Amino acid sequence: MSQKKTIAQHIVNLATPGLPKGAKKVIASRWGARLTLGLLTGLACSGIVVVEWEGRRPHVSLNRDRIAQVRTLAQQARDQVNTNTNAEPSNTADSKQRGLTKLAANRRDRSTIRVASFNIQVFGTSKAKDPEVMKILADTVRRFDVVAIQELRTTDQGVMRQFVDLINAGGGVYQYVVGPRLGRSNSKEQYVFVFDTNRVEIDPASVITIEDPADHLHREPLIARFQTKTAPLQKPFSFILVNIHTDPDETKTELDALGHVYQAVQRNGWREDDVILLGDLNVSHKKLGLLGKVPDITYTVHGEPTNTRGTKSYDNIVFTRTPTSEYTGQSGILNLQSEYGLTTKQALKVSDHFPVWAEFSITEGGQSTRFASSRPTRREEESTEDVNAREPEFVSQQPTATSPASYGTTQQPQHATSRMAGWLRGETDRNTNPQQQQQLAPQQQPQQLQTEYQPVTGPSSDPPAERRRRFGLRRPRLFNR
Repeated sequence: MSQKKTIAQHIVNLATPGLPKGAKKVIASRWGARLTLGLLTGLACSGIVVVEWEGRRPHVSLNRDRIAQVRTLAQQARDQVNTNTNAEPSNTADSKQRGLTKLAANRRDRSTIRVASFNIQVFGTSKAKDPEVMKILADTVRRFDVVAIQELRTTDQGVMRQFVDLINAGGGVYQYVVGPRLGRSNSKEQYVFVFDTNRVEIDPASVITIEDPADHLHREPLIARFQTKTAPLQKPFSFILVNIHTDPDETKTELDALGHVYQAVQRNGWREDDVILLGDLNVSHKKLGLLGKVPDITYTVHGEPTNTRGTKSYDNIVFTRTPTSEYTGQSGILNLQSEYGLTTKQALKVSDHFPVWAEFSITEGGQSTRFASSRPTRREEESTEDVNAREPEFVSQQPTATSPASYGTTQQPQHATSRMAGWLRGETDRNTNPQQQQQLAPQQQPQQLQTEYQPVTGPSSDPPAERRRRFGLRRPRLFNR
């Protein structure tokens, strides 16, 4: 005996003429009809569904204008939730130390400096024409004393000049260093260092692009040496920054190569023990490869999202703990979306990355490490075994007339390129026997390579082996023997 149809079933049957039998059997069942009727009632109340009577039958239609309004409201609600979520600090101790970006970014302590890395997505003429975006970018840079920028992508040299002028419109005295255009494809990129000359100074002769003869790296790192400005009786903090943007499709190869690059830069001719690698690594701290196996290595981002969508941890600041004791333990990710009250769409116009930063004392506090002329202990050799297992060859890149690193505010000083070119002639004579280098006495090293902050020019007539001793970038293990 069949059950009597309910009122809900009758209504659904009347409202769904022409519906396929299979579908109609489901929605016109006793429970299906109730659910369908309840759903239609809710949609009708919201204005999404319109019920009209035609020929004694109910006719259901969609109000597309109302659907568009609901979508807009839903997107605004999602943006608000994301903003609130990103603005709330985590309860963990590490996040309290690294995540209170809004408070930490606005506090300026003259006894410390803030070093930041910022991938400004496709930074070129199009972005430079957006005044709101440029205003946010300029205000962001003013929060820091040195900013390593990745992804400058333009042939217009005026973009950086105008950007720095906008930064200085706030009362600062910032300058910048731009590296050569790099990349295997037609879309070339440049690295940039922007720095506050009231807080730090740069050695123009130290600006070098690492050459990668075996082509392990898509965009070879740009390095530069900085020093803080302190009171006369204080010893200033000096450090080398290594600016890098890895290829997302070749992160394993590149992170392994960066392990060798980092140790090569550690054996620099200035005897500088503070080496800080920073940039867009396109991997989290768990996938640093051989870079993560460098002895005593540490990093400031421990998996927190650094992209604007809040889904990936790509950017980081990496250095060795013991030498760089100037690190205060304060670091963070500056959430531009919550900081400036932006929607996700607006934040993405600025960049698809957030800046990451770390704080350091302005006075020198690290211990000296071994340099190119010293011999490592057995324990040190064992600790670097993994890093040296597949050691590639890296040398400093000879600048050319068309692609030197440039230095300046609105114009490039004439001495910058010539001083740098003279020192970079130590690119190495690859036919020199490595055993000949071991026979060089320590006193043969150039006297101008001291721990004091002074430009390094170096005569171009020096023997290749002696020039190579100035900056151990060719083969990391060569100088351990």
